[in-house]
Amino acid sequence: MSNFSKQDRAPKLDQIDRRILARLQRDATQPVGELAEQVGLSMTPCWRRIQRLEQDGFIKKRIAILDRRLLNAKVTVFVAIKTREHSMEWIERFHQATRDMSEVVDIYRMSGEVDYLIRAFVPDIEAYDVLYKKIIAKLPVADITSMFAMEEIKSTSEVPLEFLAD
Repeated sequence: MSNFSKQDRAPKLDQIDRRILARLQRDATQPVGELAEQVGLSMTPCWRRIQRLEQDGFIKKRIAILDRRLLNAKVTVFVAIKTREHSMEWIERFHQATRDMSEVVDIYRMSGEVDYLIRAFVPDIEAYDVLYKKIIAKLPVADITSMFAMEEIKSTSEVPLEFLAD
């Protein structure tokens, strides 16, 4: 749990914290000793900083990024959903309906013409059709538009760190 509330500003990060975060985003499996050397610390202070960054919520979790093509989830589809209903009940129903759809990897509530944007990984168009039918069976939607990615030009899990105030 974080040491600060959502109303409070996040604790300040110095340049060493930023270097730790940048390197962990690229490879969270590297030994602490290597990381410490890269950021100019000894191992124990580096480990303490990592623990503090986790405790303060800057590091949410450490994961492995899998090769989805090798796992037969090679097609990326974006699903734009428009709804006629804008209520807390509909939002909760949407959350419940999509929560357990393993194909769905990202969901955003949007401003503008589209109410929700979903990113999903599927093996092929037929698998997407199954997902589409699941969505429309569980939710009343005004419009649903699918867009298939032809090429992945950039995809990263790294968060830019240059926006942090000094």
